Formats: sequence, structure tokens, C-alpha cells
Amino acid sequence: MEARKMEETWKAVDEYFEEKLKTTDDIMDHILKETDDAGMQQIEVSKAHGKMLYLMAKMAKAKSILEIGTLGGFSTVWLARALPEDGRMATIEADPNHAEVARRNIASVELAAPVDVIEGQALDRLPKLMERGYSRFDLIFIDADKENNVEYLKWALKFSHKGSVIIVDNVVRHGRIIDDTETQAIPYIRQMFDMLEHDGRIESTAIQTVGQKGYDGFLMGVVK
Repeated sequence: MEARKMEETWKAVDEYFEEKLKTTDDIMDHILKETDDAGMQQIEVSKAHGKMLYLMAKMAKAKSILEIGTLGGFSTVWLARALPEDGRMATIEADPNHAEVARRNIASVELAAPVDVIEGQALDRLPKLMERGYSRFDLIFIDADKENNVEYLKWALKFSHKGSVIIVDNVVRHGRIIDDTETQAIPYIRQMFDMLEHDGRIESTAIQTVGQKGYDGFLMGVVK
């Protein structure tokens, strides 16, 4: 009962922020509805975290953004909104149905030009980004299958420059990150932290979060 009350409080606080800080609007609500109507899992970032990504891209003055894991384009649109007029964004999505929903959502808010939705497995598409005219990114957001987090992070570092911001979502998993007996996604997330422990190219931290999406967290780093 206590846990349920706590979750209700988290949700109410998110709703308070939504009202006071405008962490959503009609466009973003429409994207969420389109994603839901398409029968997709509601595993996108929360409204507050979507706006957080937007603000982080703004603070980083990002002109080029890479996203690994598009889903329905909710986080994609938040990030793309932060781009200047001459900015560019590439987002990679493995599921063709998800990619199509994302394209529709992005086009509906007139962001199709600066956003390149790339369909296919990320580890197949990342090596070919240079052929599409991408070389370095100012901000990289990783929110895809956790089994490949280490490889995604390696690619993120390859596509980074000094000052690039790298964000990885879902690194706490209801606190299971510290359970070394977990056999699902946790071992792969822990491998990523093991890599970061010894990699001198990036300064990073991890933040635990609660809210409408439950208890989780994200990793944030700046390339040195």
C-alpha cells in the first residue's frame, strides 16, 4: 500500500510540473496519442524528461544530434526542437513500423527536413553514418536495446568531439542495477558502467529518477 501511495505522489508531482513548467503541449500530446494508437509500447521518456533533453541540447548549443532508438519520435521531436535552423539530427530505429510512425509524427510538426530517420539495426547503420554526411555530433542520446549499450557507447565516443554530451536512458531499472544476480538487461548495463570506470575520455554521472514512468535513471557524460 505504501509503495502505491508513493507512486501516486510521483505521478502527482509530474502533473504539477506539467502545469507549472509546461513540460508538454498539444503537439507532444498528439505524438503520444499517435504512438499509443499505433499499438506501440509506452516506453518513451516521460514528458518532463523529454523537455530535459530539449534543454540539455539547448545548453550544449547542439547543432548536430544523434539518437539511437526512435520509437514513435517523442524524444526525437523534443531534441530536434532545440536545433538551430542549420542544425541536423539523425535518429536510428530498428522496427520499420516504429520508424514509419516516427516519420509521420516528425512530418506533422514540420521537422522532416533537419531530421533523418534511419531504419535498421543500429550496429549496422552506425558505421555508415559518414556516408550520409555525418562525422561528429554535439549531443548523442542512447535509448535502445540494453544488450548493445557498450557498443552504442563506443560508437558514441567515435562520433564525439571535445565537449560532446552523451546521455543514456534506463540505467537504474527500479534499482536492479546493483543486483549482480539479474540476468535480463542488467548485466549489459553493468558492463557499460565497467567500461566507463576505466575510460578516461569522458566525465560522467548517473541520476536516479522517479515519476510517471516509475523508478529509473539516466547516465550523462561530457567528452573530455
